[in-house]
Amino acid sequence: MSKFPGALELPDAIPEARKKRERNLVRAAAWGIGIRASIVIFELFGVYFFGSHALLMDALASFIDILTTIALIICIKLAERPPDHDHPFGHGRYEPLAGALLGLFLAAIGAWMVARHSFNLTDDIDHSISPFVWVFPFVALILLEISYRTVMYVAKKENSPALATDAIHYRIDAVTSLFAAIVLIAAVFYPKWGGFCDDIGALAISILMIILGVLAAKDNFYQLLDSPPEKQYFQRVREASLRVPGVRDTEKLRMQRYGPDAHVDIDIEVDPHLTVEAAHKISQHVRIEIQKEWPAVRDVTVHIEPFYENDH
Repeated sequence: MSKFPGALELPDAIPEARKKRERNLVRAAAWGIGIRASIVIFELFGVYFFGSHALLMDALASFIDILTTIALIICIKLAERPPDHDHPFGHGRYEPLAGALLGLFLAAIGAWMVARHSFNLTDDIDHSISPFVWVFPFVALILLEISYRTVMYVAKKENSPALATDAIHYRIDAVTSLFAAIVLIAAVFYPKWGGFCDDIGALAISILMIILGVLAAKDNFYQLLDSPPEKQYFQRVREASLRVPGVRDTEKLRMQRYGPDAHVDIDIEVDPHLTVEAAHKISQHVRIEIQKEWPAVRDVTVHIEPFYENDH
């Protein structure tokens, strides 16, 4: 050999798969923003004419989710930037960092609203509620459920936990809209307690915002702290490595995943009599095979170890 063998180039299908994934995620997220914006305007129209606290909280929850989704789109764009001098492992942490901050923000807003409505429970108990105001959260419920199914379909197709989390927010928002509708219907049947029912609904939605915010922050902090991904990805990486001719077995396997990126550190075992050059070529094919199996993998570090039959 006259010179050091260069790294094998990735097939064009791998970077194209990442770009296609980004386009699909952004398109689904933007579609969801449009639906949520329509819901907010529709519910604020109801708040203006009927003055419902529960309806206002439902609209506020949807508005905060719009901000969350906009931040998600920005982070999807930033996270796809390639590694550079200051970020040798890429920019994938933009996504969980934004998610953690937005989760804490959502919890803080919910805590503030809990404090506010806790003091209002005994005020204006017999405030009358229009018999038609429940229609507003009910329409929102239908639109949010449609959005959940659409966005979750894209999230599963593109294997995006971040977008799946955003989709779950649609389902949870649909539940809060359902709860708001039930509370407002109860206020119609018990007009003397209309104001109390309205405030109870707003208080319950506020508590749900705290719970969701804390859970969202926790899930994103797990990624920032390098918690391992699901077991299925370990199995996929091992199977991809073993498909490469010359790989006799795999040993240690460590993985990180944050946002759209994953990094793999794997030990493979080969014939101990191979030359360094031959073992190096095998390691290059292992890297390519893993990235073909899982395009989210930004980089693979392959360690070569000798294989012995009775060493397992």
